[in-house]
Amino acid sequence: MSATNDKKIVINKRLKGMPREALEKLTQTELIDKVVQLEAYNFQLRNLLQKKLTEQDKLGEYSVLFGNEAEDRVTQVAKTSSKVQKQRKFDWSSAHKRHVLLKITYFGWDYQGFACQEDSNDTIEANLFRALTRTCLIESRATSNYHRCGRTDKEVSAFCQVISIDLRSKHPPESQLDPTAISTEIDYCGLLNRVLPKNIQCVAWMPLRSPVYSARFDCVSRSYRYYFPKGDLDIAAMSKACDLLVRHADFRNFCKMDVHNGVTNYMRNLQSARVEACDENHTNSGYDMYYLEIQANAFLWHQIRCIMAVLLLVGQKKENPAVISKLLDVESNPCKPQYTPAIGLPLNLFRCDFRDQTTRSVNHPGSGDANEEPMDTVTEETDNTNVAEHLERDLTKWIYNEENLQKLIENTQCEWTQFSVKSTMIRNVLQQLEALLEDNFKPKEKVQAQVILLQDSVKPRQYQPLLERKRCESLENRIEHFVKKQRLIVKNDTETE
Repeated sequence: MSATNDKKIVINKRLKGMPREALEKLTQTELIDKVVQLEAYNFQLRNLLQKKLTEQDKLGEYSVLFGNEAEDRVTQVAKTSSKVQKQRKFDWSSAHKRHVLLKITYFGWDYQGFACQEDSNDTIEANLFRALTRTCLIESRATSNYHRCGRTDKEVSAFCQVISIDLRSKHPPESQLDPTAISTEIDYCGLLNRVLPKNIQCVAWMPLRSPVYSARFDCVSRSYRYYFPKGDLDIAAMSKACDLLVRHADFRNFCKMDVHNGVTNYMRNLQSARVEACDENHTNSGYDMYYLEIQANAFLWHQIRCIMAVLLLVGQKKENPAVISKLLDVESNPCKPQYTPAIGLPLNLFRCDFRDQTTRSVNHPGSGDANEEPMDTVTEETDNTNVAEHLERDLTKWIYNEENLQKLIENTQCEWTQFSVKSTMIRNVLQQLEALLEDNFKPKEKVQAQVILLQDSVKPRQYQPLLERKRCESLENRIEHFVKKQRLIVKNDTETE
């Protein structure tokens, strides 16, 4: 193994670009070349944003980028409408705030992922913060003490995404936990749901006793479900492979390594993994739906999708369940075989579990930074059993509203109707086609191709076993590469950042 094992590897947080001293040493020609290069880059970035942003975005938070163009639009709107008035600015100096958890549900297949992105405004988080600022529940992201429980990828959904955040309150801090104050508080979910898209909705909120409780750092486990059809899969073999996944191990061969962002620790505690039928009364046909439910303290980038890709190969009897143990043995297999992760659309963040008391200090700085580490980090699990006996729980109870839940069910039923009608129509077409094939050609085997879409790769003529494939670069080589590029720094444990 590498000599860097006993050292700490961190991101080099140097200022982007050349320092002032280096710029002063450049010749006039070199400086002009640099300015031309930067202007060309800004022009490309501006054009990219112009295609992706809406007119409202260009007039709002991105108006600085579009300069006179945005001002002309504002002037034009003002001239054509006599009703346009200056909106009175909300006075935050006299506003009370309370620290809460919000439980969010969303269908992610129409979005570019959960987290905000520089080149796209079409994310769950962008819609969420737009709603929070529009309803004056927060002043800005930077001042909202915001943390998210998980960062889901493009097309991934969530039934139980949880965020921690400071929201505007009707009541002063000393009385916010009184039953009367809670029952008469702002209807956070109802207010947000009126301005959020119908496929992004707030389910419940929870008052917190600690102002530094974090949905990210105080989450002890996250559970995901990956839905899939039975097709030609051997469910028993997949279940056997799941049993081999449950351990505290190095999962570098079951993820997309994100070394350039400082992720060099691939140890994760996978607490459970199982395959279950969605319907107890399944018919044992290729159209029966199943799900993989997997729980861990935290997950790596594309970890579940990579695990699912290997489980599908096991279910198709192309791999033996024992391949799981071999891939987890990083001493024998330090480099990941080349394979494509399963697609993200069937993945759902299903449940999050939290500790009763936060492990964070009250003086811990809040984080509203959009540039935080993209992966769920592994937090140290301290033994605070004795402390917990003497402290009041930071968590309280989820606050639900009957009217909001009824409206949410109504919206979700409409979503279900749309996709259920499509699914039933397609199923009827398949029944007709399968009957035609059977009547005319009497095939020896049924066509069972339901899972091909999930594998998101070209079907090879001849299957090559995972352990015989070309390997990706090793973790040590990637670390060495980014250290040379000065993206990462190797420090001794005694050094401070």
